This record gives sequence, structure tokens and C-alpha cells, in this order.
Amino acid sequence: MNSDSDLKIAGDILEVPHLLQAPREHPSTVADFVGLARSIAADRAQWAHLVRYDATTRWYHRLRTGPGYEVWLLSWVPGQGSGPHDHGPSSGVLTVLDGELTERTARATRTLGVGTQHVLAPGYAHEVVNDTLEPAVSLHVYFPGLTEMPMHPHSSAGAARTAARCAGVPSDPAGAAGA
Repeated sequence: MNSDSDLKIAGDILEVPHLLQAPREHPSTVADFVGLARSIAADRAQWAHLVRYDATTRWYHRLRTGPGYEVWLLSWVPGQGSGPHDHGPSSGVLTVLDGELTERTARATRTLGVGTQHVLAPGYAHEVVNDTLEPAVSLHVYFPGLTEMPMHPHSSAGAARTAARCAGVPSDPAGAAGA
């Protein structure tokens, strides 16, 4: 069938407003939340002046809220970490804005550099640490908003790796821990 005749039958789709999706005012999909995090990360003027570094505790600031989500800005001085935890029923998008962070899970250790985005499913357990000698900044979008952050016990293997890294000893010379 000729597409010209189909168009004549259906008419111009842009002339039929009820067939068009209205633009969303707020994110509602994982891709939308990833996009939100990217747009905030790209607009440095929106967040850079808010960052504070605190050597005694991890600093954080709620940057934005919307229907069913929250956006948090966190800073990490060298050696600061979250401890092993999950985010309860919330999903999340972690974006590194400045510096470098290390994420440890039961399966792997990975380095997260500037611009890295990581989507977290509900119940995803990890630990985030600044293992470098420079401060770091990250952006965290949680949906639904963060209502709990259950802490998990450190495993003896994880504690041994952490102690070795703090002492400057490579914990996995063969690179088996991977990224």
C-alpha cells in the first residue's frame, strides 16, 4: 500500500493532539532519572557553590525534590566512605561530579570517575569510598525518595581489603577484583 494514501486516510498525526503524549513535568522512568542526573551534573553553577567538605563526617545536601523523588549532593574527603548499605525500596542513580570514588559490592570493586553514572535497583547493597588523596563530589537521585538506608555488616575479606588499601598495599595484585 502506498504511504501517501495512508497519510491521506489518517491525516497529519500532528493535527490530532489526542494522539500526542503530553510532555512530562517530572521524571517517571529510569531513563528520565538518568537524564535528570545528567542535566544537573552539566549545570555546575546549580550545585558547585553548595559543596562543603567536612573531615569529621560525610557532608550532604538535598538539592531538589519532586513527586516521588529526591536529589542529593554529597562530598567525600579522602578516606570517607558510606559503609556497606542498601537503599531499601528506593532505586537510584549515582553520578560522580568531581574526583573519583570506589564502589565495593559482594561481587566486585569498581572505580567511578567523573561522569560515571550507576543505576541502583531496590535492595542493591554496596559501599562507596573515596580511596584517593583528592576530595570527590557525587549526585544521588532516589525514587521513591530515600526512606531507609539499612547498613550491612563488613565482611572480614572486605575489611582486610580496606585495611590493605589504607596502608597502600595492593589488595589484589592480579586484578581479579575487577571493575
